[in-house]
Formats: sequence, C-alpha cells, structure tokens
Amino acid sequence: MTYVDLSAGSAAAGGSHSLGGYLAVPQGQGPFPGVVMIHEAFGLDDQTRRQADRLARAGYLSLALDLFSDGGPRRCLVGTMRAMAARTGKPFVDIATARTWLEQSELCTGKTGVIGFCMGGGFALLVARDGFDAASVNYGRLPGKHQEDLVDALRGSCPLVGNYGGADRSLKGAVARLDSALDQLGIEHSVKEFPGAGHSFLNDEMPGPALLRPLMRVMGVGPDPASAPEAWRRIEDYFGRHLKD
Repeated sequence: MTYVDLSAGSAAAGGSHSLGGYLAVPQGQGPFPGVVMIHEAFGLDDQTRRQADRLARAGYLSLALDLFSDGGPRRCLVGTMRAMAARTGKPFVDIATARTWLEQSELCTGKTGVIGFCMGGGFALLVARDGFDAASVNYGRLPGKHQEDLVDALRGSCPLVGNYGGADRSLKGAVARLDSALDQLGIEHSVKEFPGAGHSFLNDEMPGPALLRPLMRVMGVGPDPASAPEAWRRIEDYFGRHLKD
C-alpha cells in the first residue's frame, strides 16, 4: 500500500499538473489485473482506501485515484463535476493516465477495470468505453437528460456491472434507464437495484463531514449492511470473469 505520483504523465497529456493515488497491492505472486478506483464527491479518504484494500484482497492491483490532487476538494469539486457533465476535461485525462500506469506496471497483467462510487460511479460509466475491460458503476448519476443522450454516451462500452439503491431518492428510475440503454446497445451487463438501500450503501461508515451526517441519515444516505455483501460479491464475480484468466 503506497502513494503513487502520476503528475508527470497527466501533465504531459493535458491533465492535472499534480495527480496522485493510493495503490493497494495484492499478496502473493503477480502479475495481477488492475483496477482504477474513482472516489465519491468527498474525495479520496479512508473509506476509499479501505475499498481499494478490499479489491486488493480479492486479487486486484487497485489504484484509488485522487481527482482532487491538484488543489483539494474545495477547489476541485465544482470543476470536476462540470467536466463530468461536459464529458470532457482534465478528470478524463487523469483517469486515462491511471489506466495507462496500471497497464504498464510490472505488477499488472495488462487487463484493467474501473470502479466508481457516487460521483466516481458517474465517471466510471463515462469512461467504460475508453479502453477498460470491465466497469463497475455504483450509484453513479446517468449522463444526459434524455435516453438518447445516455445511449450515445454508452456506445462502445466494456462489460458493466451496476449496483443502485431502491431507496436512493436522487437516482429514481436510473436502473431501468441504464438497463434499457445497455440492452439497446447489446452491451453485456448486470445492473441490480437493492430495494432497501440508499445512496452510498457500499460504504462501511457514513460519508462526508460530521456536520452533514445527520442530514444524510434523514435522506437515507449511508451504509446498508444487509445489501452491501451481495453487491460486493457481484462486483468481484464480474471482475473475475472479465479481468482474470
């Protein structure tokens, strides 16, 4: 488990001038399939590191990318969200830089996946057609206001596994829309809605600053120990089929 500096590669490609990530390395003899992990809107925190460690224990070289490296969450969040809405900009270059770094690592087999949560889930959905072998989208916002926008954004995507909460008020109808678009495009996928779960249900603790947590509980945001184990099994099974020989 170590910090990786990706600044040179990202800056040269037109991305962030400062870029880093948390690398979790599996035990045992490599090489291993690689996974780029994209954090929630609160940034790369201990929660994200534990999620990367979890994937490492499952046999994946996991690079949790810090999209807020170049200035911190307060300075970077708005610009990062704008880039996601526009489907272009530095965050996409940064994610591509992380994927290339994994592919070229001696510890990696060359196969790579991407996984994201909340804001990161939205990015994982958008970069699923950018050279990855599998994608995991967890309560990620869908791009565009209309179904044709979504279909256009997903065209050419890799196989995708998605997990959403049925009690997530911010993403009503997302599973049906995503399922329909992927069916239309003939993209292999497995998208599931967990009826009792809300947003961020794969977390093992409440996300965000302590002052906001009471409000989040009222909104149904936070861990769901009843649903999370199955969702994680789905992710590991799907990545196993598409990233491991």
